[in-house]
Amino acid sequence: MSKQYSLDEIVSALGGIVVGDGSTLIRRVSSLANAKAGDISFVSDSKYQKAVAASQASAFILKHAHTELTTAAKIITDNPYAYFAKVSAFLNPVTVAPAGIASTAVVAASAQIPGSCSIGALVVIGENVVLGEHVIVGSGCVIENDVAIADHTRLEPNVTIKHHCEIGKNCHIFSGAVIGSDGFGYAEEGGRWIKIPQVGRAILQDNVDVGANTTIDRGALDDTIIEEGVKLDNLIQIGHNCVIGAHSVIAGCVGIAGSARIGRHCKIGGAAMVLGHLEIADNVTISPGSMITRSLATADTYTALMPFQTHRAWLNTAAKIRHLDDFADKIKSLEKEIALLKSQQ
Repeated sequence: MSKQYSLDEIVSALGGIVVGDGSTLIRRVSSLANAKAGDISFVSDSKYQKAVAASQASAFILKHAHTELTTAAKIITDNPYAYFAKVSAFLNPVTVAPAGIASTAVVAASAQIPGSCSIGALVVIGENVVLGEHVIVGSGCVIENDVAIADHTRLEPNVTIKHHCEIGKNCHIFSGAVIGSDGFGYAEEGGRWIKIPQVGRAILQDNVDVGANTTIDRGALDDTIIEEGVKLDNLIQIGHNCVIGAHSVIAGCVGIAGSARIGRHCKIGGAAMVLGHLEIADNVTISPGSMITRSLATADTYTALMPFQTHRAWLNTAAKIRHLDDFADKIKSLEKEIALLKSQQ
């Protein structure tokens, strides 16, 4: 990264307050431990005072309360972590894809593709597809018929968007993701399974990120909806008819079964599971690895973990856990009786 910016230039672009030498040049972001001259690091807690003192960073991003942690040049801001992310984006701008359609792309004649779009090699775009301005479609992507993708959305290589789906503005969909595949719907008859047609859509609203190899199933009847600002990690499965509320974040390997409704501003840790047809309130946090088996109506942090056991032992443990309050009351009662007996001796 040859491009350098002074702290004054960074603050002019991103806000914040410079304390110290505003002409200090920054070329990259770095961790405290690995920083060198020309690097900038962030500090969000005073417990890192020793790490700051040992760091070779040229500048730091700090809260107002932590200004005295170092005499080096610094940028003061209310949220150092978020500011650090903005600085990183500022120093590492996304490569601009060249506008135009690659010669090896296969594009239906009825597709509407503005000249500002970039369509990579070996892309397949179906009938009646409508792309907004400055959409980027990486090599090997498949966009089936009747899909709409709004302005400034980016598809990394080898993304599949199934028919009739809608993608909003400024979305970023990473390699291997599949949007709008059939949900898992079957009816049993005579010992055999009959496939239920999945006639809903998958709809992603604006500013949604979808990680690599994540799958979002289309609805069986109603649409699967990912609301504005949702951020999905890699290897997530979202079942048919789910609704993921605005600005929720979901970590890798989470599974959400069909028709579950996740509230707004929720946080779901890695490898958690949410059963179907449940409703999760706004501002709920679910700990990693938790199995959510009932609806959560109150904003809080929920953890549903069990120790690794044989299934028979697990059933026994689970049964006892349900009676812990009763056991605690009995123990308190017995302690009182013992204390009374001792006092009478």
